[in-house]
Amino acid sequence: MKQHILIIGAGFGGVWSALGAARLLDKNDRHDVQISVLAPHPELRIRPRFYEAQVHTMQAPLSPLFAAVGVNFIEGTADSIDENARQVTYRDLTGIPTTVQYDRLVLAAGSRLNRPPMEGIEHVFDVDQIEDATRLEAHIHTLKHLPDSPARNTVVVAGGGFTGIETATEMPARLREALGDNADIRVVVVDRSPQIAASMGDGIRPSIIEASKELGLEWVLNNSVASVDTRGVTLADGQRIESSTVIWTIGFRANPMTEQVSGTRDPQGRLHVDGTLKVKGQADIFAAGDVAYAATDDLGNVAAMSCQHAIALGRYAGNNVAADLIGVAPMTYSQPKYVTCLDLGAWGAVYTEGWDRQVKLVGQEAKDLKHQINSVWIYPPAAERAAALAAADPLIPVA
Repeated sequence: MKQHILIIGAGFGGVWSALGAARLLDKNDRHDVQISVLAPHPELRIRPRFYEAQVHTMQAPLSPLFAAVGVNFIEGTADSIDENARQVTYRDLTGIPTTVQYDRLVLAAGSRLNRPPMEGIEHVFDVDQIEDATRLEAHIHTLKHLPDSPARNTVVVAGGGFTGIETATEMPARLREALGDNADIRVVVVDRSPQIAASMGDGIRPSIIEASKELGLEWVLNNSVASVDTRGVTLADGQRIESSTVIWTIGFRANPMTEQVSGTRDPQGRLHVDGTLKVKGQADIFAAGDVAYAATDDLGNVAAMSCQHAIALGRYAGNNVAADLIGVAPMTYSQPKYVTCLDLGAWGAVYTEGWDRQVKLVGQEAKDLKHQINSVWIYPPAAERAAALAAADPLIPVA
């Protein structure tokens, strides 16, 4: 009977874990190990693009790729992990609970936007999952059927972090497309920080400020959304903003599946892993992507919740879970290079390198790079076995 590597999740971490494991098994001519990916859909959803329009197109089918490299796909939703019995319980398409055994497990279940228990939270939109972003897109298209009013013409974005900025800077063009060029549109970013893009550093901030001015974005700083209703938001200081479209972008947490694994977690719920990406204190469980709290270098930097890190984490986790199972030497995860490419809508983009975000490209040059990243680089490889396995080499730089 074949030994079994089970991977929970078909996001960037999960897909590249599967390819990384398949690559090492192929390299060692091992045919006695089965790799399975357990996820609700046989597709990689391109989550970094969910702030864009046409979101329903932002997925890549995985069945041909998995068939080419010999990875089994299990369509279902994981419910529980029994680390002692080494089994996972999941619900299949009919909702029937089913269990699957594993010899080694890679948890790559991703992260979710954390909606707080705030009054009216059910009225907000978000761009976290493809279904959520599709609902927002459909809503924007229906705005033209509403009477012209400040509420109809106003989008409030709660949160001025990476997702909030990319979403907000995209909104003017999307509103004009829906409402016409003559509509008196308004996009407001509400952020509790004392200055624009406070967490991103002084180097990148001027580009964000310039883009905000050119696009007509308003920033309400030192403030937060206190409640939401069908007509708009009330802020913590009592200020009222009429809006039919409130988008929540604050607070991402690791998938709650991490709570079923014994181990240390960071404030975002990510499991602490060692240099091979094995969960600390576990013998058979590895973590990759947004569920892993992993050191990227020897300088104290930790992987961010981003596809940039999830791809590399997946390559290493897949390699190492297979290495652990067949008894070959693992590789120590290392990803010292860190870049950001922040989309700023019609203004362009800004590209930085290093954890201190040194600006290298701005405007259209950065926008061209962002388009290349979003439309080519982060997509999975073609369904050709040799090329797909070669692409899973952990030593290939992601950025």
